[in-house]
Amino acid sequence: MRPKIRAASLAAGALCIALSASACSGAGGGTAAGDQNSINVLMVNNPQMEDLQRLTADNFTKDTGIKVNYTVLPENDVRAKISQEFSSQAGQYDVASLSNYEIPFYSANNWLAPLDNVAKDAGFNQADILPAYTASLTGKDGKLYGEPFYGESSFLMYRKDIFDAKGLTMPEKPTWDQVADLAAKVDGAAPGMKGICLRGQPGWGQVFAPLTTVVNTFGGTWFDKDWNAKVNAPEFTEATEFYTKLVREHGEAGAAQAGFTECLNNMSQSKVAMWYDATSAAGALEAATSPVKGKIGYAQAPVKNTKSSGWLWTWSWGVQAASKKQDAAGKFIAWASSKKYEELVASKLGWAKVPSGKRISTYENAEFQKAAPFFKAERSAIENADPKNPGVQERPVVGIQFVGIPEFADLGTTVSQGVSSAIAGQGSVADALAKGQEAAQKIGDKYKK
Repeated sequence: MRPKIRAASLAAGALCIALSASACSGAGGGTAAGDQNSINVLMVNNPQMEDLQRLTADNFTKDTGIKVNYTVLPENDVRAKISQEFSSQAGQYDVASLSNYEIPFYSANNWLAPLDNVAKDAGFNQADILPAYTASLTGKDGKLYGEPFYGESSFLMYRKDIFDAKGLTMPEKPTWDQVADLAAKVDGAAPGMKGICLRGQPGWGQVFAPLTTVVNTFGGTWFDKDWNAKVNAPEFTEATEFYTKLVREHGEAGAAQAGFTECLNNMSQSKVAMWYDATSAAGALEAATSPVKGKIGYAQAPVKNTKSSGWLWTWSWGVQAASKKQDAAGKFIAWASSKKYEELVASKLGWAKVPSGKRISTYENAEFQKAAPFFKAERSAIENADPKNPGVQERPVVGIQFVGIPEFADLGTTVSQGVSSAIAGQGSVADALAKGQEAAQKIGDKYKK
């Protein structure tokens, strides 16, 4: 993985130079360690972060004098680098994009500095942040360790024009059986168009993000309440077989290597008629420059044995405990997660591209509602997500599309490699889950003790 990280870092550096030499640094270390008016930020390369990167120099830096040096990496790579940097507490990076998965145990390990000063800032208005995110970013000590940049659940996106042309109707709350039937009917509806896009790329945050929600609603779970592994249980197996069969028969080309970005491109380029993934994707699909703007419909995450199945996620900002620039880092976070920043994005890029999903006021904004036809479906998905009870049985820890323990990143990624191979036609689901069961039970046994 090290060569891949290096290549991505160099690519990020080239992009930063092209955008603004004063706003970013591909290596994250472009400033003197003692310069209190310059911070290093390590973040994922999602579209919302790329917008932030472009807007920083002419707005935040201009107003505060604080330069921001960004290191931008793909999701799997950035996770590895953040884990390495924050666990070592070298202090090279001041801020990183962290999720509600990492923040609870990062804070428990004393890798993060609390953000109480941001939360207490009246101008920031912590009460406007959706309560689910404030709760999920608060440590066991009651202190807040993260502020959301954007929040999301998951839902089903589909081409309204294709469905209309075929005389098909998408239920507001579809079942997975209905989705599979519809995928077959719209497969080939336009030249080169497949029925659905589903992530198949290895990684616990790639294929297993959507797949674990399918497992949940099919009645499966990674662990039962007593830490017994259930990875090769009938329900987990049925869900994984269903997912694999659906994407193999009616999914995108190269599905075994397709993640969020690849599916976004497929949907934007009319290569697929449906896509089940993060609600945050809708902003890019409805952007002024999107070729499918106005053509997309939005339905809730498909279900089978549960009332809802959408995930709950937020890409948030956390400050490394070893950072010597926590004041400047706090100012950056207070700006990047603010209502003011959302209004800046709206003025420069349009309301559809606002990093939504975190503030109550955004959903109540008439301009946002007009520009974001997905706003009702997105808010409903977020508010109906239940991290404590995402399936049909009790769980030992919270989490919908993940298990809230540090070991899950490696476990999920290991099992995902076998599932991706099955999607590629190079292995079986049964073999992948059998190996996953053995690995999961070792973890479960440790927690039983």
